[in-house]
Amino acid sequence: MPFSASRPTRRPALRRRLALAATAVALTASAACGGNSDPLGGGDGGGGSSDPNTIVVGSANFPESETVANIYAEALRANGFDVSTKLGIGSREAYIPAVRDGSIDLIPDYTGNLLQYLDPSSTATSAADVDAALPAALGDDLAITAPAPGENKDAVVVTRRTADQWRLASIADLAPHSAEVTFGAPAEFQERPVGLPGLERNYGLAISPGNFVPIADGGGPATVNALADDKVDAANIFTTSPAIGKNDFVVLADPKNNFPAQNVVPVLRPAKNSDRLTAVLNTVSAKLTTEELVALNNSVSGDTKTEPGDAARVWVAAQGLDRPVP
Repeated sequence: MPFSASRPTRRPALRRRLALAATAVALTASAACGGNSDPLGGGDGGGGSSDPNTIVVGSANFPESETVANIYAEALRANGFDVSTKLGIGSREAYIPAVRDGSIDLIPDYTGNLLQYLDPSSTATSAADVDAALPAALGDDLAITAPAPGENKDAVVVTRRTADQWRLASIADLAPHSAEVTFGAPAEFQERPVGLPGLERNYGLAISPGNFVPIADGGGPATVNALADDKVDAANIFTTSPAIGKNDFVVLADPKNNFPAQNVVPVLRPAKNSDRLTAVLNTVSAKLTTEELVALNNSVSGDTKTEPGDAARVWVAAQGLDRPVP
């Protein structure tokens, strides 16, 4: 088909929006009805222990965080640390206080979101600026080691067909089609400074309220299916999602760093930090590239559905991290 600047062929807009509205309602209801046990409510572990060799590793409640937490835990065990885990803690609002009060000693986080949580006034978005701003924001009760090269950041994603037809390479290229674009993302994306307001400020991409479709799975299967089925034209999906490669989606470039850098970074209690701990964490982090994160996510969330702990053990052995770091 020759290139046309017109909108790619879509199913009727009303049918599409009704279907997506039903999807969003179902997802929200499902999330509201779900229940998780509190991983901080009990169990074994050395939270609060003064022994620097005893480490409790925590994770947030999504697969990538659990997998990376298990990777750090396995590598620390291989280096003589007494490690236990408390996985699936929840959001940053739960796990950062858990580090501070000693319920856990270590948890993988993401640099940009960590900075925004600790210093909401920060405007740093590039990796260099975020890394430079973090030490002051950590205060005396938190510490980090070197961030990994791999990151899992927000992105504007389109199908290959849409990218080819509209000749899209960056988010700016989508701006001339603002009036036509339906955009799928979590509801809060409408108000977040790096969400729709940032896309309009930095690139001129102005999405009207009627063209925004809230999908409450954080770039997960419902969002992926909405994009793949042409129910939305663009979506907010994280860069380490295996669905991007599987569906031949196109991640639009973000040269103005609307979305902050989100490199994986271990956050820890300063009382548990040591030269040995830092050496192990830095060695592991150096091998956690974005490509490795995608592969790990594909193992855990793809067709094989490998448990995060099993995927971590396989990866640690493959990387030669199942023995002491020199």
